[in-house]
Amino acid sequence: MSNSSPATLPSNDRTDVIAWLRDALLAASFTADGLLDLLGAPAYAALARSETVPALRATRGDTPLETLVRLFLLQQPVPYARVADVLPVDACLDAGWLVRTAGDEVAATVDVRPFGGPGGEDWFIVSDLGCAVGGAGGIGSRDEDVVLGVGGASTTLAGITVRTPIGSALDLGTGSGIQALHAARHATRVTATDVNPRALHIAGLTLALSAVPAADLRQGSLFEPVRDDETFDLIVSNPPFVISPGARLTYRDGGMGGDDLCRTLVQQAGERLNEGGFAQFLANWQHVEGEDWQDRLRSWVPRGCDAWIVQREVQDITQYTELWLRDAGDHRDETAQYQARYDAWLDEFEARKVRAVGFGWIALHRTDAVEPSITVEEWPHPVEQPLGDTVRAHFDRVDYLRTHDDAALLAGHFKLAAEVVQEQVGLPGAEDPEHVVLRQNRGMRRATKVDTVGAGFAGVCDGTLSAGRILDAIAQLVGEDPVLLRDRTPAQIRLLVEQGFLEPAR
Repeated sequence: MSNSSPATLPSNDRTDVIAWLRDALLAASFTADGLLDLLGAPAYAALARSETVPALRATRGDTPLETLVRLFLLQQPVPYARVADVLPVDACLDAGWLVRTAGDEVAATVDVRPFGGPGGEDWFIVSDLGCAVGGAGGIGSRDEDVVLGVGGASTTLAGITVRTPIGSALDLGTGSGIQALHAARHATRVTATDVNPRALHIAGLTLALSAVPAADLRQGSLFEPVRDDETFDLIVSNPPFVISPGARLTYRDGGMGGDDLCRTLVQQAGERLNEGGFAQFLANWQHVEGEDWQDRLRSWVPRGCDAWIVQREVQDITQYTELWLRDAGDHRDETAQYQARYDAWLDEFEARKVRAVGFGWIALHRTDAVEPSITVEEWPHPVEQPLGDTVRAHFDRVDYLRTHDDAALLAGHFKLAAEVVQEQVGLPGAEDPEHVVLRQNRGMRRATKVDTVGAGFAGVCDGTLSAGRILDAIAQLVGEDPVLLRDRTPAQIRLLVEQGFLEPAR
C-alpha cells in the first residue's frame, strides 16, 4: 500500500444514481443471504479471513450476482459490457462508483458489502478498497485516512447497545457508519461525527445506499462537534482505542498518550447524556504496575452515571504490539524496520510501566443517583449476542436494588429468569451434592454456586409468593428458625437479582 491518500470517492450528491445502484444490487440478490447461497459457507467464511481464492472460483460464471461479487467484493476488473447488463454503468462511472481500467473494463472505487440488519433489512456497508472485512485485501492499509468496513469490534458494539425508541443518538467516530445505521432504526435524530472527513463521506454513502435517513454528519474529535447545550439519549462509540506510540492510522490510533483517549471519552460522556440515557463504548485500558486495573476504570466513570464495565480480554504488551503491527502490515517490512517499530512500542509501554492491555466494553446509564453503582468485572467467557436487552436489564436491576432494603426485598415477588438451569455437583453415589450451581443459558451465561436454601428459593420463584413467605415455607421444611433464615438470606437474594438469575415480578 502507498502512503498517499486513497482514491477519489463516489459522489454523495447523486442520490438518483445511489437509488439506481441499490435497486440493481437487490435485483441481483447482492445481499447477505444471496452471497451465502452463491458462495457456500466455506467460501463465505474464507472472505472474512481475507482469503479470496474460494470466492473467485465460485464466481467464474456470468450471472449478475457473480459479476457484482467480483466487482465490489473481490475488486476485480470486469468487462464493461458485462457490467452494463447489471448496473447503470455510465451513471455509475459519472458518479464515481466505477472507473475505467485497461482495455474495455471497469473497476469499483470502493468496497460495497451486503449486511443483514437486525430486522431483516438489506444494508450495504461502503469502505475503502481492500478494507471491508470480507473484502479482497483485508485490513493492513498504510493510508492515514483509510476507512474500514465492518469488523468484529463494530458488530460487538452494535450487539451490546441498548435499543429502545429514543429521540436522539450520537455515533462518535462513525467510520463507515455501521453504528449510525443501527441507531437510525430506533432514534428520531442521529448525529454522526468523525475526525476524518473521508469517513463522514463514506458514512453518508453507507446510509444512502442502505435506504436509511441521512444522519447529521459533523467533523471533529471527541465531543468537539457537539454544541454546548446539546445532549443525547444514546451515545455509542467504537473509538480509535489502540494504545500506540504516535498516531499513524486515524481509524485506530487515538493520538493521545496511553489510554487517555478512552478515558477522556468516558469522562466527558456523562454531561452529554439526558437523564435515563445510555452511553456505550469499546475501549482499551492499561494494566499499570502497582495499580489495580479495576480502580483505574472506576476513576473514569463520570458523576451522575451508573456504570457496567466488562473486561473481555487481556494481552501482555508483546502480544498487543504484534497484533497491531500486523494490523498495519508492518510485519511485511524489512526486518530492521519492523524491529525498530516493535522497539518503539515496547519503549512506550515500559516508560508508562504498562504490563498488559485490557479490552472490553463500557456502559454508562445517566441516573443522577445519590449513590451510583459501578460494576467492573472480568468476563472472558462466551456470551449470547445481541446483549442490548441484557445491558438494559442490568441497569434496571441496579435501580431496583438501590431502592429496596432487606425488608423490601423480603416483601418483593421474584421470577426465575428464562432458561436458568440447576446443576448438582458431587461424587457419584453421594447422598447429597457437594454444591449446587445455577447456570444461565442466555445473555451473559453466568453460573453461580448456591446453598440448598438458595436453590430451593430460586426454584419456587414464579412471582406468586413474596420472598418472605417462600423463606418461611423453606424454614418449616428444613426445620430452621424462620427469623434467622430471613436474616441471613437477603444477601443471597440480592446477589441472584444483581446477576440476573432472579427478576423482580412487580
